Amino acid sequence: MCLIKAGVSMGLLLPKTPSSGHLERYTSEPENWHICCHRPLVAGSISYLPAWACCNLYTFGHAMDYKRKIMFPLRDKEACRTANLNTQDMAQWDFFPEKEPRIIVEKAVIITLVIIPYESVASYSLIVNGCARLKAFPKDDPTKACRLTAFLGYKAGMTHIVREVEKPGSKLHKKETCEAVTVVETPPMVIVGVVGYIKTAHGLRCLNTVWAQYLSEEVKRRFYKNWCKSKKKAFTKYSKKYETEDGKKDIQVQLDKIKKYCSVIHVLAHTQIRKMKGLKQKKAHLMEIQVNGGDIAKKVDYAYSLFEKQIPVDAVFQKDEMIDIIGVTKGKGYEGVVTRWGVTRLPRKTHRGLRKVACIGAWHPARVSFTVARAGQNGYHHRTEMNKKVYKLGKSGQESHSAITEFDRTEKDITPMGGFPHYGVVKEDYLLIKGCCVGTKKRVVTLRQSLLKQTSRVSMEEIKVKFIDTSSKFGHGRFQTTEEKAKFYGRLKA
Repeated sequence: MCLIKAGVSMGLLLPKTPSSGHLERYTSEPENWHICCHRPLVAGSISYLPAWACCNLYTFGHAMDYKRKIMFPLRDKEACRTANLNTQDMAQWDFFPEKEPRIIVEKAVIITLVIIPYESVASYSLIVNGCARLKAFPKDDPTKACRLTAFLGYKAGMTHIVREVEKPGSKLHKKETCEAVTVVETPPMVIVGVVGYIKTAHGLRCLNTVWAQYLSEEVKRRFYKNWCKSKKKAFTKYSKKYETEDGKKDIQVQLDKIKKYCSVIHVLAHTQIRKMKGLKQKKAHLMEIQVNGGDIAKKVDYAYSLFEKQIPVDAVFQKDEMIDIIGVTKGKGYEGVVTRWGVTRLPRKTHRGLRKVACIGAWHPARVSFTVARAGQNGYHHRTEMNKKVYKLGKSGQESHSAITEFDRTEKDITPMGGFPHYGVVKEDYLLIKGCCVGTKKRVVTLRQSLLKQTSRVSMEEIKVKFIDTSSKFGHGRFQTTEEKAKFYGRLKA
């Protein structure tokens, strides 16, 4: 039996009648082991516990197996009998079968107050592979079918639409309104792997990763700093596993291990950046997407069935759905205190500048507080925008990709005349999202299903788009199509 040291009192299976702070020894086959009572031990005392019986400091009612790094609840006496515990000693312990075991984790503050957390530049830990990192996913519901919960897209630009409002009681009910919308191009993503995570007292821990057999060049470029100077050997040995029987068995063993121990399943998906003709970048953006719905075995089988397949955006989102957008804002560089924080300028006659903070603190404490507005980096921050409504979902090569509506039958594409400024032409699938979106043109944005259940009237409203503007976004556009412009000016002037 694997033994580890424990120098603090553990909260595992509290005895009814604890002794005076010392260890109580229980005999178990084939060797002796100790269980700590709920009082703290004497300073400097060290006890030895079996690895399976050692419980985390913040865990109550669980047993931790540090060899396999998994945790299982001790809910009743039957679980202790399975663990080969002494039946006579179990009579002294309290069990709570009517209550679910709880895990209480106390996390320390890890951000320093020397710098202002909300306005610090977006760190590289939040920007993984050039795209914003997802720190949360929607809550899983095992009763529903397996599905993906996020997607990647590229911001193309903005336009405006005219729609009819359906809101009884409002002054705009049954009337037309003009709203700004953002076009996000979303070419299909490719699934290339599956990752299994184990829930621990300190968060998720990755157990195993299984990759697909074939990886395209655009995603392999992501693993190299300089693709041209590299030997391009990434995943050459791993892909050969699928060609031999032993390799296939090894992959199946890894998948079975994920099914047995893991509780959270993610898939590895990358964008097809070669389809984005307006982008010079050749490296695909790679991210992990959580799989929700079904049990763990179904999730793993679902993820494995998607290997090397293209997933369109309509498999994740639907029209009139509320989604979240995670991205990195426009970078402004080093900005002064007036621009960065919006403080009031000093009077005109002020000596040595007026775009400053007059007093940055008292004599004592002899340091500048973190709450004082200071100059520094502005923009390029990691931000999450919640509850963005999808007005339209356009499919490449279909009528839905165009800007034709039920009330405007003019044949025109979603791309405005002259293309989107600093972007170009939208040729792949796209989403039409209400309002603005973080980041510059061509910047990758992460689209995620809403974390909360939507019940408001705005979220339940069915959107009827009557008109989509496709006039030129360079200056004041007058015409919706090239034919309309030629008809207005005539043959000689067009």
